[in-house]
Amino acid sequence: MQSEIRHNPDFGVIKMTFDQPGEEVVTESGAMVARDTALQMKTNMQGGFGSALKRKLLGGESLFQNTFTATAPGQTLWVAPAAEGAIETILLQPGMAIFLQSGAYLASTPGVTLDTKWQGAKGFFSGGLFLLRAYGQGQIWFSAYGGLHTVDIGTQYPGYICDNSHMIAFTQGLSYNVRKLGGLKSLFLSGEGLVCEFAGQGRLWMQTRNPASLAAFLHPFRRVSSGG
Repeated sequence: MQSEIRHNPDFGVIKMTFDQPGEEVVTESGAMVARDTALQMKTNMQGGFGSALKRKLLGGESLFQNTFTATAPGQTLWVAPAAEGAIETILLQPGMAIFLQSGAYLASTPGVTLDTKWQGAKGFFSGGLFLLRAYGQGQIWFSAYGGLHTVDIGTQYPGYICDNSHMIAFTQGLSYNVRKLGGLKSLFLSGEGLVCEFAGQGRLWMQTRNPASLAAFLHPFRRVSSGG
């Protein structure tokens, strides 16, 4: 199977072209934009009910996922996330793993396994109590709200700090702690809030926008109905 990401970084979409019959790709529910009519689609709970329910309740992903199977060479499938923004893909090898924030997963090939990972107390402040862990062998696609900013920690930077709401994904080998940026005055008055401080060896992806900041920006302009 061949894939091409188009229209990054604003409105990313994936074009997947299957090379032979029987090739498969698994996508998040509702991610399909278009497909060949002869391409088969099956909806199920990946890993069974228990694993699917765990990903839904703890990882913020859909309970059901769609598996698309090619019936002839050259068939195409177009996939896109719900929110506007960029798409990234990496090829996982045995022994590798990537951790995704809730809602970032978009699609993967059948050799990739998805599970949830407990973050401990820092999860209360870093965007969610659980991360989605992807491992195995195959290709995985994930998306961000806005563009994607990537840094390599341990080679390009000895350590790195990012806003907790902009962290979207990182590779195994990185660890992080959540802390305030500066003193209490900075925490409440600077508008920066909490940050994630990363260390170790690996790659970090950050989204250039986040829905919470957009909601806060739009809140004063919301339409309020008069009482009475």
